[in-house]
Amino acid sequence: MTQAFTQAMAAFAPALPLAVAYSGGADSSALLLACAQTWPGQVCAIHIHHGLQAAADDFERHCQQVCAALAVPLLVQRVDARHAAGQSPEDAARRARYKAFEALAQTHQAQTAFKSIALAQHADDQVETLLLALSRGAGLPGLSAMPAHWQRGGIDYQRPLLQVSAADIRHWLATQGAGFIEDPSNVDQRFTRNRIRARLMPVLKDCFPQVLDTFARSAAHTVQAQSLLDEVATLDLQQVGDPPVIRALQALSQPRLANLLRHWLRSRHQAVASRAQLDELMRQIAACRTRGHAIQLKVANGFCERRGNQLHWYNPSLLTSSSPYVPDCS
Repeated sequence: MTQAFTQAMAAFAPALPLAVAYSGGADSSALLLACAQTWPGQVCAIHIHHGLQAAADDFERHCQQVCAALAVPLLVQRVDARHAAGQSPEDAARRARYKAFEALAQTHQAQTAFKSIALAQHADDQVETLLLALSRGAGLPGLSAMPAHWQRGGIDYQRPLLQVSAADIRHWLATQGAGFIEDPSNVDQRFTRNRIRARLMPVLKDCFPQVLDTFARSAAHTVQAQSLLDEVATLDLQQVGDPPVIRALQALSQPRLANLLRHWLRSRHQAVASRAQLDELMRQIAACRTRGHAIQLKVANGFCERRGNQLHWYNPSLLTSSSPYVPDCS
């Protein structure tokens, strides 16, 4: 059962020095141990202290002990991972983690400045992510699940274990005689992902033994489809302008307009519109036929507005007093 894990690690070729996101759980413990064995002296560990449960200090102490035994430098970053009203606790924790990763990279607190970060999500996590996306009515970006490799904030992120099952990872860890901690929050079924893991995954694996492979293939097909749509949107954005000219937007078909707006908001403003917001924005664009017709719509954490003959998006919280924005509906 360890073959899949060893093959995945053999194919893993990150830029060195490497940081491993290390929670102390089974998956990140296996990844850290394998990386430390493969690249001695070139690996450090990053532990994010979320401060959300009483055992968090115990998790940190465990990580310190393991890293000391492995002679791996450990960086600990404490974050405020509490979620805002209406925000998913899992999403809040995830956002806090990535901000912490970027903060560590920017301040060069590592004893060995790392060039990339390895994350320990695996094949079971990938299926859970896809099921979560389906349950929320996600589009292709959501159905693409988790990428194996991407860059963000100047950091090269990699997930080398996405083709490896949780069972294979734990089996390899057992062959090493390595210990790990069990996070009690992982079995708290108030969280949707944990309900999927506890209730749906056993049934899926029983009905479809190859579910980890087949769902991964579906996610890969979705990635290809989304890549094609992004290419089309990039070409369309070159034609309509950036910011987009409203009359040029009106010449597009509805599916093509929706694709372009999603791409423009995501790639230029890191904003993701809800389905209702996108539908209303498209309606207002279609109705904008006179000089005095205004567009003013809440989209994601900002606003889409008409300024002259163009469509703009802005976030009021990012505006400075020295450069106030005055709406232009001429």
